[in-house]
Amino acid sequence: MISKSLAKLVLNESLSTGADFAELYLEDTTTHSINYDNGKVEAIGSTSSLGVGLRLLKDNRSVYGYTNEVNKKNLLSLANRLKAAFNGTRIKSVDNFKNIKVKDLSPIVDSYFVTPIEEKIKMLELAHQTMKSYSPLVIRTLCMMAASKKSVEIYNSNGQHFKDYKERERLIIEAIAAKGDKHEIGFIGPGAKDGMNFFRKLDIASLAKEAADDAVTSLDAKECPSGKMPVVIGNGFGGVLFHESCGHPLEASAVSRNLSVFSNKKGEQIASSIVSAYDDGTIPNAWGSNNIDDEGTPTHKTCLIKNGILNEYLIDNFNGRRMKEVGNGACRRESYKYEPTSRMSNTYIDNGSTPVEEIIKNTKLGLYAKKLGGGSVNPVNGEFEFAVNVGYIIRDGKVAERVRGATLIGKGAEILKNIDMVGNDLERAQGICGASSGNIPTDVGQPTIRVKELLVGGNGGKLVWM
Repeated sequence: MISKSLAKLVLNESLSTGADFAELYLEDTTTHSINYDNGKVEAIGSTSSLGVGLRLLKDNRSVYGYTNEVNKKNLLSLANRLKAAFNGTRIKSVDNFKNIKVKDLSPIVDSYFVTPIEEKIKMLELAHQTMKSYSPLVIRTLCMMAASKKSVEIYNSNGQHFKDYKERERLIIEAIAAKGDKHEIGFIGPGAKDGMNFFRKLDIASLAKEAADDAVTSLDAKECPSGKMPVVIGNGFGGVLFHESCGHPLEASAVSRNLSVFSNKKGEQIASSIVSAYDDGTIPNAWGSNNIDDEGTPTHKTCLIKNGILNEYLIDNFNGRRMKEVGNGACRRESYKYEPTSRMSNTYIDNGSTPVEEIIKNTKLGLYAKKLGGGSVNPVNGEFEFAVNVGYIIRDGKVAERVRGATLIGKGAEILKNIDMVGNDLERAQGICGASSGNIPTDVGQPTIRVKELLVGGNGGKLVWM
């Protein structure tokens, strides 16, 4: 998208006032989506964008700017504006670039973007019909198929040149059920980095049925009791609690500034000894995977916690300067409009050895948070509050009545130490993570776990035997 000669010219101009590192990030992106609302194609949309981000570093200072006018005049103008942040003399220059080979960890066999639209609409119709036929209480269905393709090119003042291609797809299935003045929503949102093969492998009817069932059964659920109690958290999207309350505080953007509860704790026990956790950007065709990060570093499988001991942080090269460590493939951004920083990819608590049935059986009275929803977290102290989308009371070792309106309240550092059972049913689920470098696709995940005591919020009084 940019010639090497132009990249060399722009980077050398950027370095003329003393920056010790300069980087050009070029991106050409196309997105496509189909919205299928209550059995009708509501909208088919497509967008395209092309732009360049330029980042300059000097010691622990950074300056960033971007433009969508990719030409010599505009790029040099951007370089001159940014270099004004420094007032020294040149300490570095670029002579030539070496092409760095990028291994494709997620090859695309059949691109979404060359597949006939009729096949896609047929899949959305199947989801709609399955939800509508599940129950007359399902009053509306919302289905969406979305995909993006992104070509990336990176030049830096270390003389490195990278090229990469990414294609991601996601299916959204939502059922809205109503009874009287009550309305409930069931939601399923799988995603991958696998072209049309991703959609073709899905059991769309089963996913749609699950969404409809979640919505319908919520209508008659009682308000959840409140208080401190054992909480069993389901697999898959249950991992969002670890992602938000523990994953973000393990990112170098917080750790390097001592703004994390886990700063300067490498080698210390921060979790129960039965807990190990990873961030793995190398999983083939996974939603949050990448071949390289947005600095060109190959993605890693990073062991964050091993048997309860803090083993590693998620590090980008810039924040790594403060930590005196190099990046480990964790530098990401939404687009060229954002300066990159340390972010998660596919983050999960690893499998344990306990069958799920045994976890339930050994819980005499508590909450089974089968599916979590959204929440809020204070990244400095790890305090969180998460909604439970699908919850049940556990009584005498058995899953009992369905409840609604539950929230989980606590601190990430405390919940890690209070995990006393880890299941063997690891699953990952897909989401969009928002932070300073924008919204990026990430996987969360875990097996079923039990927290021996956690504060549960709800309007159903105190939890008692029935």
